[in-house]
Amino acid sequence: MPESTRALRLGVCGPVGTGKSSLIATLCRGLAGELRLGVVTNDIYTDEDARFLRSAGVLPEERIIGVETGACPHTAIRDDVTANLLAVEDLEQRFAPLDVVLVESGGDNLTATFSPALVDAQLFVLDVAGGGDVARKGGPGIERADLLVVNKTDLAPYVGVDLARMVHDAEHARSGRPVLALSRADAGSVATLASWVRGRLEAFRSGTLVPADPGPMAAHAHPHSH
Repeated sequence: MPESTRALRLGVCGPVGTGKSSLIATLCRGLAGELRLGVVTNDIYTDEDARFLRSAGVLPEERIIGVETGACPHTAIRDDVTANLLAVEDLEQRFAPLDVVLVESGGDNLTATFSPALVDAQLFVLDVAGGGDVARKGGPGIERADLLVVNKTDLAPYVGVDLARMVHDAEHARSGRPVLALSRADAGSVATLASWVRGRLEAFRSGTLVPADPGPMAAHAHPHSH
């Protein structure tokens, strides 16, 4: 594929129900007027997420492809990325030039991350409704994804979560890597997310964006036995 048709490939990963599809819809609404976008979604047996995004009208329907993985979601974004890679390249060829292709993982658990063979940068999504302690539990996505999003912040008062504490725990787990507290109803946080995507695109175009692999495991150590 000619380099001129190569888009920034941005992965969106996280557990079931954290709001990945809604986050992608929010990004598309905010950026479609200035950037040429495509979306690839992953579900095990359906194209539910793709249909949700098409019905939301955030992009022309033909720019949204649903991949049915038929196996654990992380398999298709990490172990054998062929189906996703073909879908991304199909979008890049049919709608060249695209600026960004967003790849949404199927809802998985805290261990799932994208292979750098598939995406150039990735964000990991948690939500406050999942519990304020989730950020402390760690994992490769929480600790080392390019961006960690603490989503649905507007729900915190209703689910008994101390948002400031959850964000603090997330920042502590990430050792300085960026954390974004996001609500689609909060224009400021949505603008910050869009700005982060623009920054990744600028780095990609300048050749300074190096895909990082969060790895399948969190950093750990085994104490010596005595």
